[in-house]
Amino acid sequence: MNRAAGLICLAAAAVLAGCGREPVRTVVIPPAQVEVAQAPAPAAAVPAPQAPSSPPTAQMGAAPALAAPRFDGDPGDLEGARFLVARSLMVPVAGIPPAALHDTYEQGRGSRTHEAIDIAAPAGTPVVAVDNGRIAKLFTSKPGGLTIYLFDADGRLAYYYAHLDAYAPGLKEGMEVQRGTLLGTVGSTGNADPKVPHLHFAVFKLGPQRNWWQGDPVNPYPALRLAAPAEVVASR
Repeated sequence: MNRAAGLICLAAAAVLAGCGREPVRTVVIPPAQVEVAQAPAPAAAVPAPQAPSSPPTAQMGAAPALAAPRFDGDPGDLEGARFLVARSLMVPVAGIPPAALHDTYEQGRGSRTHEAIDIAAPAGTPVVAVDNGRIAKLFTSKPGGLTIYLFDADGRLAYYYAHLDAYAPGLKEGMEVQRGTLLGTVGSTGNADPKVPHLHFAVFKLGPQRNWWQGDPVNPYPALRLAAPAEVVASR
């Protein structure tokens, strides 16, 4: 029996040896193929608004015309000032733009008021007729030196030029002149400082008798600011 039992045990061992177990494998179960929604592609970036660049510099054209002057508080004769601003004037010294003029009408000159404007320029600079008109008087005085009194064409205004260095050749009393006609040159005759040559330019409204030495002073500055630059158009 012992022998039989032994045989049985041997047979059982052989069977078990042939049936060896398949080694355990770690089975990796793949995760469920869940479709993961992808994040939407970011929208195209909208460029941030840029600060506007400076506009091109505009080309500057001609300077705008100055507004007609006001006469409120004008120190001179108001009617004469209105006559003057209605005239087509030229700056009486060549090469001086209207913007370079200075209002010296109310400046003091000793115990009196200037009642004129001074236009500084090198000695010998051409001085021209500010308006169409007639040479009423050529006169030499101690304070004014070589002077000219020019009446406008309507006989309502007188233009006074002083401290001239010389008269234009052929200039004489009674002569009709056009705006821009050469009358003389800048100087420092009379009581002017020789170191500061200039034209002393004054305007006055004539009275009924139209005396060259008599009238109501007018401030020429507001009207001359609207005047054309001086050009010598004729010489005598």
